Amino acid sequence: MITKRIIPCLDVKDGKVVKGVNFTGLKEVSSPVALAEYYSKNGADELVFYDITASSDGRKLFTDVLRETASKVFIPLTVGGGINGLDDFDRVLKCGADKVSVNSGAIKDPSLIESAAKLYGDQCVVLSVDIKRVNGKFTVFSKGGRVNTGLDALEWIKRGVDSGAGEIVVNSIDTDGVKGGFDLEMLSAVCGIVSVPVIASGGAGKAEDFITLFKTIPKVDAGLAASIFHFGETNIIELKKLMKKNGIETRI
Repeated sequence: MITKRIIPCLDVKDGKVVKGVNFTGLKEVSSPVALAEYYSKNGADELVFYDITASSDGRKLFTDVLRETASKVFIPLTVGGGINGLDDFDRVLKCGADKVSVNSGAIKDPSLIESAAKLYGDQCVVLSVDIKRVNGKFTVFSKGGRVNTGLDALEWIKRGVDSGAGEIVVNSIDTDGVKGGFDLEMLSAVCGIVSVPVIASGGAGKAEDFITLFKTIPKVDAGLAASIFHFGETNIIELKKLMKKNGIETRI
């Protein structure tokens, strides 16, 4: 049986980890370097590092902070933020990233997914999609959730996978930071149309939310969260023990 992954997310702004609700009201949490080192040593299966304002600011991702963070991590590291071309893939991979997450850059230039997959392999290309319901329809947002693209989320995800994305991160803006549980309806819809790994993001408020996620939608490969780990509300090792107790395979 494939083990389910637990992935803490570092949303980085101006060199500090921040967290908000519904992608707004950001508050500073800690140093990404210190948090990354802690998670690497304390049960995380992977780590995600997002420079969350790179795209909206129209700048490159901060590589100095990334390089220092990567040096402390001994688990797979996915990096995103301001990824607009193959040169950005090259730059963050050379800083120590294992996988590259592309979001707004792929919306602007969909051919980037295929080009990167051919050059670096499907396993290196992660398509991160920020989704919000608009008139009952799953709709893609860009620029850190600020811009409604009008794209149908399911159609966009299917297109990304067909182009070579090896993994999908489903970021539910509706449930982000609310701590009421993952967006099961949205995740179920995505898992129904793709065969690549799907990572659930947005809404975790307690350890039991991960149990509900994996029990309800077995096709989800990983649960990603930020604040409940950052603020010590849920300990990853204890979460994994609870998963094992509930018959959910995970690495401890």
